[in-house]
Amino acid sequence: MAKNKTAYVCTECGADFTRWQGQCGECKEWNTITEVRLGSVTPGKHARYTGYAGAIGSQVQTLAEIATTEIPRFSSGFKELDRVLGGGVVPGSAILIGGNPGAGKSTLLLQTMCGLAERMKTLYVTGEESLQQVAMRASRLGLPTDKLRMLSETSVEQICIIAQQEQPQIMVIDSIQVMHVADVQSSPGSVSQVREAAALLTRYAKQNHVAIFMVGHVTKDGTLAGPKVLEHCVDCSVLLDGANDSRFRTLRSHKNRFGAVNELGVFAMTGQGMREVSNPSAIFLSRGEEQAPGSIVMVIWEGTRPLLVELQALVDYSQLSNPRRVAVGMDHNRLAMLLAVLHRHGGLQMADQDVFINVVGGVKVEETSADLALLLAMVSSFRDQALPKDLVVFGEVGLSGEIRPVPSGQERLQEAAKHGFRRAIVPYANAPKHPIEGMEVVPVKKLADALEAL
Repeated sequence: MAKNKTAYVCTECGADFTRWQGQCGECKEWNTITEVRLGSVTPGKHARYTGYAGAIGSQVQTLAEIATTEIPRFSSGFKELDRVLGGGVVPGSAILIGGNPGAGKSTLLLQTMCGLAERMKTLYVTGEESLQQVAMRASRLGLPTDKLRMLSETSVEQICIIAQQEQPQIMVIDSIQVMHVADVQSSPGSVSQVREAAALLTRYAKQNHVAIFMVGHVTKDGTLAGPKVLEHCVDCSVLLDGANDSRFRTLRSHKNRFGAVNELGVFAMTGQGMREVSNPSAIFLSRGEEQAPGSIVMVIWEGTRPLLVELQALVDYSQLSNPRRVAVGMDHNRLAMLLAVLHRHGGLQMADQDVFINVVGGVKVEETSADLALLLAMVSSFRDQALPKDLVVFGEVGLSGEIRPVPSGQERLQEAAKHGFRRAIVPYANAPKHPIEGMEVVPVKKLADALEAL
């Protein structure tokens, strides 16, 4: 009988050590290293799930000898989900879906699996809910339930054995935090259990060409719970996000070996489940009839498509010695930097003003193409003059006041023209070579040129 091995694992970051120590050398946290006993798997028992040898082959080849065939994909039934995954589901891929409680992870996957069960073999493994609870939800949503195979189990070894008998083409694990491996002597949800369970399921997916969706919990700050290696071992990591008071959900890819990262899909939570939103720009452009000062529309780039979003700014006299700078949906440090640029190169002093910035719709803007729109919105609120309703703006602003170009400028302008915008202020390098029908484009090189164009 093989001897059990002992490892020391940090419960915060998942780092391994050969002996116990008070402080983790990776994350620098104290008293987070625990002892884990790792039992070796005896030959003949679950041996086909412990490695790649025999399933993929072990001979050495040159890069030119490897076949470069196109990766086959199949549709999930949701165009927005296919977009986030890079064009569809790849057989043999491991996909991790995280999100806050109640965001709709289980609902989205149940709808997907019920649709796929009509044309391929599927298996839905639930460890958090009973089979009756899942059946009641499917009945409430009006989903076809006669072909979806269900399993209530938390043992990863038992799941692999049953999946070997069922031979599904796609499988859902809900959730990875409640799964456990028999050889790991710790409770489900711990760092070592989550790591070993995810690694075992990923190996099974690669060996048997089964696409596996794994549902992951998130911590209080919105990041995926468990060790960081959980995101490293999967092929795709996507996050389903949405405010508690909003019925819209955004699905964003943070890692994708088969497509673009930061791809965005938009869904609406309804009484019949998740419904995809094919034109998300229409949601974020629900503006009033009267144009108010400080409101402007910008074009940001999400993944592989442009997205029109309204940006609002409120500049008001401050009674405090240290005026407030609040940015919701944007980087607070970038707001402070742009205020300094506006003072130095625009001649506008806002040192005694409170500045509040909000991106409508709960969108989080991470790219720099919103710089010019943010500056013009603050100027509009400061001067109490409304901007034209049919105006759209994008561009990056440098520290010397120059307006820098942004990627995919032509596609951004075409998207704005499609939604009825007739005027645009863009960087000079993003000016279209051929006129866009129905749109007046004003290219600018400096911040002073943009202020003069208003």
